[in-house]
Amino acid sequence: MANTNYPSAENSQTTVVKKSNNTAKNIIIGVLAAGLLGTWAYFLYSKNESDKTIQEKSVAVTQAMTAKDSAQALYSLTLQRLDALTGENNTLKNQVSDNNSQISKLKAEISSILSKKNASDAEVRRAKALIAQLNQTIANLEAENARLTGENQVLAANNTQLTTEKQVLETNLQTTTAEKDELASTVDVASTFSASNISITPVNEKRNGKEKTTTTAKKVDKLVVSFDVENRVARSGPADLYVIVTGPDGKVITDAAGGATLSTRQDGDKPYTYKTTVQYEQGTRKSVQVPMRQEHFQTGNYKIEIYQNGFKIAEGVRSLKKGGLFG
Repeated sequence: MANTNYPSAENSQTTVVKKSNNTAKNIIIGVLAAGLLGTWAYFLYSKNESDKTIQEKSVAVTQAMTAKDSAQALYSLTLQRLDALTGENNTLKNQVSDNNSQISKLKAEISSILSKKNASDAEVRRAKALIAQLNQTIANLEAENARLTGENQVLAANNTQLTTEKQVLETNLQTTTAEKDELASTVDVASTFSASNISITPVNEKRNGKEKTTTTAKKVDKLVVSFDVENRVARSGPADLYVIVTGPDGKVITDAAGGATLSTRQDGDKPYTYKTTVQYEQGTRKSVQVPMRQEHFQTGNYKIEIYQNGFKIAEGVRSLKKGGLFG
């Protein structure tokens, strides 16, 4: 039969071929889809791993930078502390500026580490350890500075006290010296002899050795000045006495050498006629005789002055006449 409802052999074969083709196509599509999914999965995994690595490296870099910045900030504060300590202390400043000092070595190594752009964690830790060591050294200097400041304050207080005591001692010494000088001056003045019983005797010496008192000028060979001296303060020992004889012409009679002067306390320097030294015993009265010779005695008044210890202790006048006897 030409027409029938049953499939023919040709149609059956065609249907089988189509089904086979569809199955293969579906398999290929499945494989491709699986491969695509795998590729995307790998890509996403790789991307996640890369992002994780980048993030870890970023964290590490950030942490390293933070540690370094922290060390740098700490170092800056340490340097400020050091500058504050040494700013007003030349002694400590000299110690710190010494190239061979411990501080200079620490600063050099710390600066070397912190100046590196890519300093490692170990280097940053090393820098922090050195900064801690530097701070300890500065603390030691601060303690030393405090000790020295305390000692200086004690020394200053002691010096002030000593200065005050010195001033008191100097004042007392000046007072004592003034009192001593005043006492010495008083004793010195008080030790001046007092003279009494003064007499001036013109003497004529005879050829037979006898002496005769005369008032005739041309017969007088010498004037004998006699007086007594005493003092209860003056110590025993030699004492110098000076006799000044002024002639009728108003001139002081001096020896042949001339030029001898006496420094008096009230009358200035004066030429003297005769100097004699007596041995005095404290508290006793001593009799003194001083002869004054001259070839030719003038007519008129002879003034006699006696000095001891710079003071005039006695004076008298004797007149010589042309002829006749006097007293």
